Amino acid sequence: MDDVLRPLIVVGGSVVLTLLIGWATDLLLRKADERHHETPLWGLLRRARVAYQLVICAALLRGSYEEARVLPDHEVGVGRFLSLVLIGSAAWLAVRIALAVVETSYTRYASTHRERDPARVRRVRTQVTLIQRVVTAVVGVVAVAAMLLTFPAMRAAGASLLASAGILGIVAGVAAQSTLGNMFAGLQIAFGDMVRIGDTVTVDGEWGTVEEITLTFLTVRTWDERRITMPVSYFTSKPFENWSRGTPQMTGIVLWHLDHSAPLDAMRDKLRDILRECPAWDGRTYNLTVTDSTPSTMEVRALATAKDADDIWTVRVTVREEMIRWLAAEHPYALPRVNAADAVLPPHLNGHRPGIPGARRVHQHQREH
Repeated sequence: MDDVLRPLIVVGGSVVLTLLIGWATDLLLRKADERHHETPLWGLLRRARVAYQLVICAALLRGSYEEARVLPDHEVGVGRFLSLVLIGSAAWLAVRIALAVVETSYTRYASTHRERDPARVRRVRTQVTLIQRVVTAVVGVVAVAAMLLTFPAMRAAGASLLASAGILGIVAGVAAQSTLGNMFAGLQIAFGDMVRIGDTVTVDGEWGTVEEITLTFLTVRTWDERRITMPVSYFTSKPFENWSRGTPQMTGIVLWHLDHSAPLDAMRDKLRDILRECPAWDGRTYNLTVTDSTPSTMEVRALATAKDADDIWTVRVTVREEMIRWLAAEHPYALPRVNAADAVLPPHLNGHRPGIPGARRVHQHQREH
């Protein structure tokens, strides 16, 4: 009878005590979360309650299973299993607590600096993300090492492993130099402020937003919702455009190839009217000039400003579309045309054809046929 009651009392008592402690802790965290809405710490810590209860239960069973005499023929195996569970759950709990603290610190910082310095907030977000990944990796490695050391054979092999660590390090460094290079590049990006989560970049001719940065790869979400994944070493070894570097304000360019008779002064007035009706224009400046000329057309360039990369795209497409629509409706002669075709004369030349020999030959040929 004692062989049945003792294990039942020890195991059942450990489980009941674990549930009671877990319930009391969760109740305290819930009240703290309701009382302090300005910080997400208590709510994040509540997410670790499963790991917390697992640690308590494993610790209680590990400390009392010898007295319970549960499976006496397998006492060593049961003890080792409980030790492994305790180490794994402790590592899980440590990761959860560390992530909660780091995430809370970032939330507090972002809430006070998001409006004043959004670029710095994105940089801190990148650093926090990589710090979380490093902490998770370090705790995981330590936990695996601790689990291995619970086996006597692994402890006996410790001296040999330490003796050969130098040779293994050299071999691993040569075999994984690309991976190690990406890891160091990821740390350089995180703390060197080269590129941040949320930055607008152009890489290999693709324009998009940095969506994720890890220790080994970086993901860029393009405007058409594709994801481009590349090693982080790309950003430390090759040039790329970062449109969010420094101040987010940008100047956009719109180009047209028009006939030499295009009404430039009227286009400047129309550009002003278009920008005034475009909410994406920040009102800083605009300009319209002729930047190049060919025998058949001239290149007209319009400049406009906006507060960030997304708005400058809206400004550019709006100016381009509205100006072409206005030229086609009000000044069709300004659009490019084939020289051999009949020209649409400007309004002030209607009824009067200039003395162009080529034009006379074209009209004479048309009358003859």
